[in-house]
Amino acid sequence: MRSEWVAKRSSDSNRTQMHYARKGLITEEMQFVAKRERIAPELVRDEVARGRMVIPANVNHVNLEPMAIGIESKCKINANIGNSATTSNITDELDKLEYAVKYGADTVMDLSTGGNIPEIRKAIIANSPVPIGTVPIYEALSRVRRVEDLNLNVMLEVIEEQAEQGVDYMTIHAGVLIQYVPLASKRITGIVSRGGAILAEWMVKNHRQNFLYENFDAISKILAKHDVTYSLGDGLRPGCIADASDAAQFAELKTLGELTKKAWAYDVQVMIEGPGHIPLDQIEMQ
Repeated sequence: MRSEWVAKRSSDSNRTQMHYARKGLITEEMQFVAKRERIAPELVRDEVARGRMVIPANVNHVNLEPMAIGIESKCKINANIGNSATTSNITDELDKLEYAVKYGADTVMDLSTGGNIPEIRKAIIANSPVPIGTVPIYEALSRVRRVEDLNLNVMLEVIEEQAEQGVDYMTIHAGVLIQYVPLASKRITGIVSRGGAILAEWMVKNHRQNFLYENFDAISKILAKHDVTYSLGDGLRPGCIADASDAAQFAELKTLGELTKKAWAYDVQVMIEGPGHIPLDQIEMQ
């Protein structure tokens, strides 16, 4: 089904859903989403153009059944799967995918950190009708000896490979800046995001700014090429309600807002993670 849609647009210089929406066009993916959500295709187009709705749909994930995430769509549920250093089996991960989709997962993230990561991800994408997300820094870390050895070249290599395989959205922790790390030092639970903790350690040991932040344009160009949606990671999200709405959380959130505008300049779709553990009376404010 979708392979025909993608093939029709293969010669276009920019093939992101946001790009078409901003041009006033309604793609087949938008029409499909409109039927699933029981809303007008024009509303889907307008929401994608505004950045209030995303359709995670890598052009290389041709067996995908498009879906939408946004305020005008139904609430969605994600399921996390993936191997570890102790268990690494493609069959097991495909079983997890099957059960996740069977019981209603709208998207699935492959958070594999063990061996055989590219092969497992390839199999998952080939068998998944729902969008697949990843956290590229996990695989990048598996390719170096120590956290401080992470570098831009390795990260871009991983992002490009994952995008070419068909990953629909990627969590990128580009908002964790070196000046924000001390703000989390007085927390009860500190930094609870794995990606955020990895980058915090990298910055402290190398005495340098977050290389994902400094090279956000390079990442955006890769994502635009394949229509990969940003899931801007909340690396400084609160891990308990006592840490909610603190300076660290809001400093990162402000930066994520700035990065969203940079991504939109490339017509890359964006969703922002969050807000972590917060009291009920702070939900509306957040």
